[in-house]
Amino acid sequence: MILNKETAIKTAELLLQIKAIKLEPQQPFTWASGWKSPIYCDNRIILSYPIIRNYIREQFAKQIEDLYGKPDVIAGVATGAIGIGMLVAEYMSLPFVYVRPEAKGHGRKNQIEGHLESGQNVVVIEDLISTGGSSINAVKALKEANVNIKGLLAIFTYGFDIAEENFKEAKVDLHTLGNYEYLIETALRTNYINADEAETLKTWRQDPSKWNQ
Repeated sequence: MILNKETAIKTAELLLQIKAIKLEPQQPFTWASGWKSPIYCDNRIILSYPIIRNYIREQFAKQIEDLYGKPDVIAGVATGAIGIGMLVAEYMSLPFVYVRPEAKGHGRKNQIEGHLESGQNVVVIEDLISTGGSSINAVKALKEANVNIKGLLAIFTYGFDIAEENFKEAKVDLHTLGNYEYLIETALRTNYINADEAETLKTWRQDPSKWNQ
């Protein structure tokens, strides 16, 4: 869910500006899943731009406080959200932990890195939502540590139906700074793409697994 339209538009503008999101309908990317896609998103690039990363962390902090008040801990989902999650925690003067996809096979064999106490209120930070699988996996690990998950906030979501279903089934409250609709609207308005390319991008989102086959 988008809380603030202005933030969603600004986030889209910034992600396109630094090429954290690339739109190339004529030369599709191939995702790790094998899907052909006219869009590629790598929000880790944000960390290389101080003004932009500060904007993102401050919008996260504002929305967290508006939604949940001040939690006890900020948790980042490895690896993409470790950096931005830590920036949010620092800005809010809160402890930070991060969650691996699975427990390490050596040492203390942790899946959660950092100090957590049973019963603490935690907000999870993610960089990108596609199907939601990695995010929900992190939430599951945190719940097993007996903490209260207030919600999960991400920079951007593709808005796939499967993601919405997955978060609903997992009973996780999801909010994002930006989303696919505002991205395409902004890209079209700023002439980053033309009307035909916008239609191609909208078509892809309807059934990405079968697009361009």
